[in-house]
Amino acid sequence: MANKDGNENALKISFLAKDTTRCPVCGETFHREELLSGSGRLIAGSLTDELHRLYETSRYGDLYPLSYPATVCPRCWFAAMDQDFTKLPKDEIPLVEAAEHSRKDMVQMIFPSIDFYENRNLVSGAASQLLVCLCYDYFPVTFSPTIKQGIAALRAGWLLDHMDAVYPGQHYGWLAEMFKKKACFFYSEALANETFGKETLSGLTAFGPDTDKNYGYEGMLYVRGILEYKYGSQKDPRRRYEILSDSKRTIAKIFGFGKSSKSKPGPLLEHGKNLYNQLGKELQDFDE
Repeated sequence: MANKDGNENALKISFLAKDTTRCPVCGETFHREELLSGSGRLIAGSLTDELHRLYETSRYGDLYPLSYPATVCPRCWFAAMDQDFTKLPKDEIPLVEAAEHSRKDMVQMIFPSIDFYENRNLVSGAASQLLVCLCYDYFPVTFSPTIKQGIAALRAGWLLDHMDAVYPGQHYGWLAEMFKKKACFFYSEALANETFGKETLSGLTAFGPDTDKNYGYEGMLYVRGILEYKYGSQKDPRRRYEILSDSKRTIAKIFGFGKSSKSKPGPLLEHGKNLYNQLGKELQDFDE
């Protein structure tokens, strides 16, 4: 799109990486698309209670940074976080190859007409996170696949929230909740796996959960708590009481309520206090 000065790149929002990426599954080579962030493209807005950064509309339009971090082979649709994409174990390649049609069919049921040879947009961004969630089934525990699936599912849920706002009446809000419930499962499973020595979290370099800031391990514990509170199963009241009680104790411990909490990031501390109070209120209702 050109501006008044005739500069066709004036409103450019992304670029193709100079180096090529080779798919370890089908051998396709491609250039990753990266989001440009300078020149007022991203105007930070509020931070949600799920630690999702919202952005205000700029002269570049509405931008969705989470549409870009997942690396997806445009040919076979194998996907992973950027740092893991080329590290798929060789003995898993035949399994990923055999599942190509099934993962494409699954994604296209929700996101029809997706083409990863085209520039990313909100829809293909959400589809990319779903593919990441699916493909980490093929990575060993040394990659910390469970928490990465949780992050991808949560990011897919956020992008579906945005899709619900852009395309109302298409049931994307319902799908967003489903993905967040899946994220809740993965976060809780990842924490349980670490506790019992089945899978460490050391394969994750940044806990996110969004791309603007890494809230670390404590942020991960907070996200697990907020997801359980908002999307956790309510079928078994006793089990829910146990989970929320554990979350409340964890939140109190990591945020040091009752003593100095100056070392915690301000927004995370504030959200932690709100969650602590919300958990306390629901647990009180159980007691009554």
